[in-house]
Amino acid sequence: MKATTFIFSIALAFIVASCGNKAGKSDNTNQSKDSTVAINILKAAEGAKTMRFENMHQTRFIEFFFAMRDSATGKMVAPCFNSMYTSALAKDSTKMKDTSPQNLVEGLDMDSLAKEYGVLSVLLNGPKLWLPDWVEVEVGDEIVSNGITLGWCAQLNLPESGGLGEDSPYEPMEIARKSKWGWNKGTKSMLLDDPSGNTWILKGFQLGLNPKQTYDEFLAAGQNNFKNLPQGWKVRVIILEKDVIEIPETGVATIMSDEMQNIWDKCGPGMTNYIP
Repeated sequence: MKATTFIFSIALAFIVASCGNKAGKSDNTNQSKDSTVAINILKAAEGAKTMRFENMHQTRFIEFFFAMRDSATGKMVAPCFNSMYTSALAKDSTKMKDTSPQNLVEGLDMDSLAKEYGVLSVLLNGPKLWLPDWVEVEVGDEIVSNGITLGWCAQLNLPESGGLGEDSPYEPMEIARKSKWGWNKGTKSMLLDDPSGNTWILKGFQLGLNPKQTYDEFLAAGQNNFKNLPQGWKVRVIILEKDVIEIPETGVATIMSDEMQNIWDKCGPGMTNYIP
């Protein structure tokens, strides 16, 4: 598999960009060999609609980030496409649990995908397990690659390198987004409590291309999973006594990654309805 992988935790440096930017000299329009619809990657957000997805806890997913230069601004950008966010899955959540089968992910060729769509590179995030139970998010055009359907869900600003920077585990970061999601009462969840009194809830469990453990094994091991947990940090595994609903009030979410590339969201005022 030819793939450029990255850690979504690097979102610190990025802000979700405005939709509908005009493409440059190349309009980034292409006909996917798997799809019957030709799309312009930079315009994939036009006509995006808010969709609600259910039955998402422990859904396996991947994301593509199409790194390119937007000639309207001269800046490096990366439209994001996610395998969980498609019109078909919004209509039928019973098919939600594996949106990126291992055999199909192994067959992805990111270099060929970049050439197909006329972009500098395509970056792969995951595979990961999504841990909230439901999501409401704006979804735009869809693409199909090696049998995997992915819908547009965001656009990021990138550094001039076109990459996604260096990993910074346990360092809070901010990312602008309008989406919201929730963990239902009774869902088993892992939390991190930091020395500053903040609580973080696990949102994305990293599988990678060669998973080392299952999510259940990760929960059972608890704090023993963490070899480089900063001093004073504590791990909790709980059954939620009521729903956790995350809606960033300012449109900016505070997140972080850990040493294993798992993704955590901050709980509390401005982020969630309470601190579990």
